[in-house]
Amino acid sequence: MSDEATGMPASEHRKPRASLGSPEGDDIFGTFDPKVARRFFGYLGPHRRSFITAQVAVLFSAASQLSLPLLIGMVTNAALRHEPQRFHLMLAVFAAAAGLFAAMFFLEQWLSQRLANRVIFDVRRHMFAHFQDVSLSFMDKTHVGRLMSRLQGDVGSLQEFLENTTGAVGDFVMLIGIAVMLVSLDLRLGLLTLTVLPALIAVRAVWLPFSKRAFRLARDASSNANSALAENINGVRTVQETRREQINFELYAEKAQDNFKAQVGAVWMSQIMVPTVDVLTGVAMAMVIVVGGQAVLGGRIDVGVMIAFVLYVQRFFDPVRMLSMQYTIMQRAMAAAHRIFEVLDVAVTIQDKPGAAPLAAEEPTVEFRDVTFGYDPARPILHDVSFLVRPREVVALVGPTGSGKTSIIALAHRFYEADKGQVLVGGKDVRDVTLDSLGRKIGMVLQEPFLFTGTIEENIRYNTAGATREDVVAAAKAVSAHDFIMRLPEGYDTKLGQRGRNISMGQRQLVSFARALVADPQILILDEATANIDSFTEQAIQRALKVLFAGRTCMVIAHRLGTIRDSDRIIVLSQGRILEQGSHDQLMTTAGLYHHLYTSAHASFDDQVVASTGDTEFATRT
Repeated sequence: MSDEATGMPASEHRKPRASLGSPEGDDIFGTFDPKVARRFFGYLGPHRRSFITAQVAVLFSAASQLSLPLLIGMVTNAALRHEPQRFHLMLAVFAAAAGLFAAMFFLEQWLSQRLANRVIFDVRRHMFAHFQDVSLSFMDKTHVGRLMSRLQGDVGSLQEFLENTTGAVGDFVMLIGIAVMLVSLDLRLGLLTLTVLPALIAVRAVWLPFSKRAFRLARDASSNANSALAENINGVRTVQETRREQINFELYAEKAQDNFKAQVGAVWMSQIMVPTVDVLTGVAMAMVIVVGGQAVLGGRIDVGVMIAFVLYVQRFFDPVRMLSMQYTIMQRAMAAAHRIFEVLDVAVTIQDKPGAAPLAAEEPTVEFRDVTFGYDPARPILHDVSFLVRPREVVALVGPTGSGKTSIIALAHRFYEADKGQVLVGGKDVRDVTLDSLGRKIGMVLQEPFLFTGTIEENIRYNTAGATREDVVAAAKAVSAHDFIMRLPEGYDTKLGQRGRNISMGQRQLVSFARALVADPQILILDEATANIDSFTEQAIQRALKVLFAGRTCMVIAHRLGTIRDSDRIIVLSQGRILEQGSHDQLMTTAGLYHHLYTSAHASFDDQVVASTGDTEFATRT
């Protein structure tokens, strides 16, 4: 989109674009917010049965795992007391408990993974559907990289949380269960073992603020590095043209080094708790062995109880470590959910109003009545613009860059709302008709055609699912695209790469012409549609356009004056106002801007931007 699409002076384009969240970067941690959690868990509603089943499996898995050390102690006591019958019975119970644990653990993991993927599928589908309807004014102000971060990174954080939620329930049950078992087996030894918990809580309280900062720096550094990488990949042609490879490499190396340091710091902080917990486990184990060993030698407790105690102490800190990690995961998930809902809560300002009626057999007219519009309402692009495009009339919009041409066609298709005045299609205000019917009524071909990954045929019939192969071929022939398509290896079945980059820009434009033609709109809008086509191809296009324009209302934006001289009417714009309008012959009889440019050595309004915007003689002429 041209500069008029932002309504900002060039100097302001260097400022950071408006974005969701903090301009310094998204916060990756959030406190538990009941409203966010309740809304997020609402996605679990359709999968309630799977969620409950997973929780039941977790409880059985935790209970069976909790019984294993106790059963090992019982088996040991039976062996030491030479009780074969009890020994074999306890061994069978132990095997059954181990088998139950394995089965329930597998079931819990499988259900958790499947549930997480189903819920995330629903979230992604909801976000995608919302992005299809969100207003272009929002997209203009939002960095695409941040939206992709929310579609991928934030949704990934939610998936990680869901996958660990059931495990967290099991870890909590294990922690409480082990504490109860320790105290019930031997009160004094159990309380002595639990004295390490305050030390663990204190260590974690000190660790948490530092870990938050380290993880936040890692996330921001990764975002910066990825953003720089994506920008250089997208602009690789310009990089190679200007031989900036070495300079860009050095700039990226600096960001990559910052990312490396931040990631190493985050890894260090995440791993420091592992040896800390191991040390505390060792301390608890030492206390159990010293005190418990003396108790065994004194005959106060059995050897089997001692073995069970040691096994429980070994397992006691595993759920502590896991719950600590899951708490961090929960924090990230809360922040991610908040940012995702922030996107989903963006109002869709361009939508059908209640009672909107479809356009039917109305005459294909386009009318602007005293329209004032600006992407920033404080700085209008268009000022009190009024004109009427009659049925089956071809009207050309010409003017210097930034004069408001693209804004006019965007308003005609209701990509934006006028700040003042009315835009009418078929005699009806575009705000009173359905968007679907407006889209069927109007076809557009833009300066930079966007082709999707797929075959050429699929791209031509992109907005006309019912079009046959014959319709596609006929449209391609009409715009002189058939010959080059048939020279491709697989003809109309040739796969196009990303944005159609395996064919030339001119060929892409021809495909977009065919796409508009096969849709058979009553109103056709061309926005610099021949700008990327060579002169030879343009001659063929001009012949095809005469056939295409027949019986249709057409609005054409072009900088090349030779392409619009045969239009029924030419509207000359400058600084968002209509300076003059009429046919080519009528405008040539006046001494206005159009006459001045056409009779000069210039072939495009772009060559006269400074003169046209700065010359008060033309600015005041009507």
